[in-house]
Amino acid sequence: MTHLALIAFAGRKCLAEGDAITVAIAIRQAQDAGEASPVHVFEEATGRPVDLDLRGTPEDIRARYALIEPPPRGPGRPKLGVVAREITLLPRHWDWLASQPGGASVALRRLVEEARHASEATDRLREAREAAYRFMSAMAGDEPHYEEAIRALFAGDDEKFAAMIAGWPDDISRHAHKLAKAAFAIAPHGDGQIPYQAAIAGRRA
Repeated sequence: MTHLALIAFAGRKCLAEGDAITVAIAIRQAQDAGEASPVHVFEEATGRPVDLDLRGTPEDIRARYALIEPPPRGPGRPKLGVVAREITLLPRHWDWLASQPGGASVALRRLVEEARHASEATDRLREAREAAYRFMSAMAGDEPHYEEAIRALFAGDDEKFAAMIAGWPDDISRHAHKLAKAAFAIAPHGDGQIPYQAAIAGRRA
């Protein structure tokens, strides 16, 4: 988390942007100075909410997040970035994999790479839309034209999206537009439409 780019909002205002140390200390200092608005922190690129531990002094916070390191690699071939994990297949799948040149691991890696390349644009579009949706649902659910903005996001209608969020608080509108911009860059106006109800089904957790 230390090296993730985060963004924090106090109420409807952007409070801080930066790594975990920068954002956590900014929040703590604002609260110590009397900031009473609810604070929400998100991963800047994905819109995922983040919980920060603000206990102690700024020095405690800095030390806490400075100590965070990437998790150790599991078994495998670390120099190549290969990690061993368990998968479950039917016997006929194992039989087929075993018959492939290089064995099961080589065949599986090849199949995964082929699938990744085939769905790369679709996956990037989905991730970009979901990032904007997460942030908007958390910070703008009560704003005017929220539903219309979400529909425009998933329909790839950048002009309507911009019009629908124009009246939102500046910082919320700015970050929503920043996240959505990636989706519109992948799917230009009118392209790659996804039915609104299907796109957000099950995401209002």
